[in-house]
Amino acid sequence: MVQLYNLHPFGSQQVVPCKLEPERFCGGGQDALFVAAGCKVEAFAVTGQELCQPRCAFSTLGRVLCLAYSEAGDSETLQLESDDFVICQKPMELLGEKSSQSGISVTLESTGLADEKTKYYHVQHLLYKRFAPDISSYVFSDDIKLHSLQLLPIYQTGSLTSGRKNLSQEKELLSLFCFFSLPHVGYLYMVVKSVELMSVYQYPEKSQQAVLTPQFLHVIASNNLQCFTVRCSAAAAREEDPYVDTTLKACPPVSMDVCALRIQLFIGLKAVCHFKNHLILLTKADPEAIPERRDSPKRLLSRKGTSGKLKAPPVAEAGWNLYIVDTISPVQLYKEMVDYSNTYKTAKTQSCIHLLSEAHLLVRAALMDAHQLEPGEKAELLEAFKESCGHLGDCYSRLVRLLGNLLEKPSRALRVGTSFPSLELAAKVVHMFHVAEPKQLPHILCSPSMKNINPLTAMSYLSKLDPSGFSSILVTLTKAAMALKMGDLDMHRNEMKRHPEMKLVCGFILEPRLLIQQRKGHIVPTELAAHLKDTQPGLLVASVLGLQKNNKIGIEEADSFFKVLCGKDEDIIPQLLVDLWEAQLIAGLPDVVLQELFFKLTSQYIWRLSKRQPPDTIPLRTSEDLINACSHYGLIYPWVNVLISSDSLADKSYTEDLSKLQSLLCGPSFDIASIIPFLEPLSEDSIAGLSVHVLCQTRLKEYEQCIDTLLERCPEAIIPYANHELKEENRTLWWKKLLPELCHRIKCGGEKGQLYLSSLKETLSVVAVDLELRDFLNVLPEDGTAAFFLPYLLYCSRKKSLT
Repeated sequence: MVQLYNLHPFGSQQVVPCKLEPERFCGGGQDALFVAAGCKVEAFAVTGQELCQPRCAFSTLGRVLCLAYSEAGDSETLQLESDDFVICQKPMELLGEKSSQSGISVTLESTGLADEKTKYYHVQHLLYKRFAPDISSYVFSDDIKLHSLQLLPIYQTGSLTSGRKNLSQEKELLSLFCFFSLPHVGYLYMVVKSVELMSVYQYPEKSQQAVLTPQFLHVIASNNLQCFTVRCSAAAAREEDPYVDTTLKACPPVSMDVCALRIQLFIGLKAVCHFKNHLILLTKADPEAIPERRDSPKRLLSRKGTSGKLKAPPVAEAGWNLYIVDTISPVQLYKEMVDYSNTYKTAKTQSCIHLLSEAHLLVRAALMDAHQLEPGEKAELLEAFKESCGHLGDCYSRLVRLLGNLLEKPSRALRVGTSFPSLELAAKVVHMFHVAEPKQLPHILCSPSMKNINPLTAMSYLSKLDPSGFSSILVTLTKAAMALKMGDLDMHRNEMKRHPEMKLVCGFILEPRLLIQQRKGHIVPTELAAHLKDTQPGLLVASVLGLQKNNKIGIEEADSFFKVLCGKDEDIIPQLLVDLWEAQLIAGLPDVVLQELFFKLTSQYIWRLSKRQPPDTIPLRTSEDLINACSHYGLIYPWVNVLISSDSLADKSYTEDLSKLQSLLCGPSFDIASIIPFLEPLSEDSIAGLSVHVLCQTRLKEYEQCIDTLLERCPEAIIPYANHELKEENRTLWWKKLLPELCHRIKCGGEKGQLYLSSLKETLSVVAVDLELRDFLNVLPEDGTAAFFLPYLLYCSRKKSLT
């Protein structure tokens, strides 16, 4: 929907003194205008409000068919003739790389680039859109032919809050927009990370050409010049600062309705182009529109020689002009928009907010291009920017006062956010916001004070909202919540399927009260949160994590939320909360103390293992998932797996907890000493407990104690342990500790003798490689038989000769 206001974005008007009728024209550089007619090109200097001054003229070898100006590597704009398009039977839209399937070949053409630089450029497919006439509505093919196509880049120049600037000479692309227009409708897409439709422009009459600027869209029809607002600056601001839409940095959303600021009368408009704040307009009156000079009957009768033939009137020539129309300064137009908004203060709050939002975006767009501003202009714009924030705040506060007055009429005791309006009063509140500020409806319906709203009433108003745009996610989630209240599970499922999971997370970040509410200082999960716990636990955990990332909920509040939601006592930790802690570790939240999070997770893993207590729900992530996604979870050492596999009676219900604990202990970030006091409940009598204790001792470099423990409890793991741990400065333990221990245990005999013997052979192979013959003889036990050690002695004696 395009709303029409009657503002004055156009300022002074000049006539370009061309000698011939312009056929092609374009603006370029800082103040140059090029006009081509036939085989001649004229250049004019455009400075301020003075008459255009001719600069030079030059001839071309042939008729000029196309004229465009471009800086090296950069109303560049491409205007397409309708004959270049073939109208197919079926409309089609392909986004991103899929647009390469359109069958249209694209070739690169350098625009002033050095030859050696062109090899680094490549074609990236953004969008393919094909239009076809709707036969049922009898639309003529001329009405669906493209006439304008334009790419508009916005570069990073500086932050409004930090004053940061890009000091490098090369521009850094912040956002890129694609605009194209048909006679009756124009489309504006954002094509940065993904292709997204931002705005649709419905023209009041058939257009001939359109040009997009960072601040406005200018469209010409046969007899008027139209000026529309654009959302490029709001989208670019979100790219520069993702949190610009929060309450601290309020920026009107890109989904806000566009509006027509002005429809200015011009007779016979034929073409338009734009550069800086100049609009170049070609007007040409059709010959048949020029009235012919006719003599009166009196003069005809009084003429002599009536018998002669009357002289035929000369052929009428078309009258043309080339105009330069300057747009007024952003601050001047801003002030007019603010004054205009005052007329809607009491009667139409929505129009008042809309105009103030447009004024805010106008100033923001000018500041996005701050490098072209004089210091005085920038200071004036910054002052207007601060003022616009204040105006928006005042307007919203008036809305709150109106709501407060409405609530006070039935009962003085009622206050917003502290009590629950009755069914009838809640319906009045919703109706008022539907009329005054419909985009706020989802937020109003999520307020705890609106608990008594009839869900059918709420759903009827939500269904009337615009289904497109960024706010559609919030509308979808609010509908899903209302469908649950109605008991309509099918409608709930259909609403939740409208968007992918990550977009739903964004919706919960926009309105946390869809999941979490506070009553009398206590955390209260909503009905939607309880339903997601059973149906989409992964979405629930991801959403709470998103709230934490955006400072919408604290760490303790999140813990309390899951405990209340899962109905657990303070001492019992639900698996969903463990899932959240694991997600926090993966996400690396800046406000989370790492060692504290380690303590929470290891304590829970140890408690479950000691109690042989399986999780109450299926964990969202396996140990393998965590190892692959988070650097704090390390690969489990090979000897640990050998140790665990020796226990054939292991309880499979808690093996994931054991693997996660082992992985944390094998990771690079964990402070092992901090966990030792908490290992007491985990007995070494079980293989699971043994593996954890030996891991901790190993990380504390107590290798000799670990060797004794493994030789006693699990000899089959001793060689994998030694291969992994006894390296570099610990290499000497092979012959100083492990070899004597094995020889001693073999001598003592017992049921594990064969395991000790095989381990001894592996040990001797390593020792024989590392030591010289004399050293090897010195480490052998004195009571050993020569026959047993003979092969290794021979190997040591030959090793030196071989080298």
